Amino acid sequence: MKNQSKKRNENKPQTPASKFHSDFSTCSKEKNFTTAITLFESAVSQNIKLNLHHLNCFLYICSNSVESSGDSAIEKGFNIFNHMISSKINPNEATITALARLAAAKNDADYSFELVKSLIKYNEKPRLRTYDPALFCYVKKLDAEMAYTVEKDILSMGLCLEEPEIAALLKVSAEVGNAQKVYEYMHKLRTGVRCVSESTAEVVESWFGGEMGRKVGSGVEDWDMGRVKDVILKNGGGWHGLGWVGSGDWVMRRTTVDSGGGCFACGERLACVDIGKEDTEKFAQSMVALAVEREKRLNFTRFQNWLDQHNDFEAIVDGANIGLYQQNFADGGFSVSQLEAVVKELYKRSNKWPLVILHEKRINALLANPCNRGLLQEWIDNGILYGTPVGSNDDWYWLYASVKLNCMLVTNDEMRDHIFELLGRSFFPRWKERHQVHYTFPKGQLKLEMPPSYSIVIQESERGAWHAPVAGENNVESVRTWLCITRPEICKASDEVSKPAEARESGKMINGKIINQSSNSSHNSETICITGKRKERSESPTK
Repeated sequence: MKNQSKKRNENKPQTPASKFHSDFSTCSKEKNFTTAITLFESAVSQNIKLNLHHLNCFLYICSNSVESSGDSAIEKGFNIFNHMISSKINPNEATITALARLAAAKNDADYSFELVKSLIKYNEKPRLRTYDPALFCYVKKLDAEMAYTVEKDILSMGLCLEEPEIAALLKVSAEVGNAQKVYEYMHKLRTGVRCVSESTAEVVESWFGGEMGRKVGSGVEDWDMGRVKDVILKNGGGWHGLGWVGSGDWVMRRTTVDSGGGCFACGERLACVDIGKEDTEKFAQSMVALAVEREKRLNFTRFQNWLDQHNDFEAIVDGANIGLYQQNFADGGFSVSQLEAVVKELYKRSNKWPLVILHEKRINALLANPCNRGLLQEWIDNGILYGTPVGSNDDWYWLYASVKLNCMLVTNDEMRDHIFELLGRSFFPRWKERHQVHYTFPKGQLKLEMPPSYSIVIQESERGAWHAPVAGENNVESVRTWLCITRPEICKASDEVSKPAEARESGKMINGKIINQSSNSSHNSETICITGKRKERSESPTK
């Protein structure tokens, strides 16, 4: 009977509405422009009721088809929006984002921006992506003032600029010759972007290599260098923000830095940008507020009190992360030997035991094994093993301890989970850079990867030099590419005073460049000297 009923249902002709929903499901997956418009027009002609989801999907396909379908995609997109309004369906943020893209595709930045501002009457909040079409369109039209207006609106909504937006604003500022704004956006890149992308690096190079770029600033002799140094010290190092220091042509190089932060191109030493006590304390308090929302307050408060009484640790160990490292094989489990190796190495380096954070449940399971019992009991007796209660997320415990005690955190956890995103994009990445210790076990031997002795962020020196790390596929800091942007007067001052010790020992200076006598190509640098309108490219003879 059931089979006969099923066959009757299969043979039953589809209604227009059921056929639409079937076709729409396929269309939303394939995202074909012609199919989408045919389906939309067919639904309208048959008076099939379309909802916000249907119309937004059609709009999205139109906005993504401008390159291939041109004006037709723009026209059809606005037809769909008009149908939405006539059907008394209120648009949402996704609707306006798609429309803003279509308006920008018509080169109508003003209308794109007006669409974004219209969201308020629908009680909807724009996202950064909603503003992007108008912003990038104004940049393309070299309408810097309106681009700045869009930025102001973005910030007023509590949104934060990301690298593409900052780079676009930097680009338009450079192209219209607004040196003050270029300086402002260089610092916004410094605070908001850890390593610049290749496209952003090219925007930066274009400014410093251009006619307006070489005219900015005044000679070092015109500055109160004592004040500049004081401001850098107050800021925690790595920048002063007082304006363009120095004058004359710029010398741009793509280079690397040594293990101590010495630039192999100009000789300046990069700073370790400190994190202030006040900021650290605020960060710890915000973390507590988030943790007690997600943990049992009593459990976390008990840990806080315990930590107040045991506050002389210099390193915190994420026990689970280390014990389970590379254990995804048939006989893999929890490697106590790996955890023991880390604990011993940290003690060897500082003559102080680290604090190991591990789930209580895990500790009890390990204590049940006679092979582990002696070692774990010793850690417990010495007060260096803390067990997080059942049901707790140990991430909050080891992270809070590291921040509160301002010490190193040994873990390979990159802390990209949503709970870490709640801590903000500004302070947290900088804190990680200064405090996280990674590890590996090549051929079974522990290797700790300590934080670099310099900060991997855009830096502005007291003499006006700029250094910007460039993002790449390889995150090994010894081979990371840096943009080195200096002036001849800086190079002259740096040549013998602050050039890297490695270069003084193993190489020599030629035309302001460090040439190593060894064949290590990671220390080579490509130079672009800007003199008027003439560019000279030279490469190290070791290449």
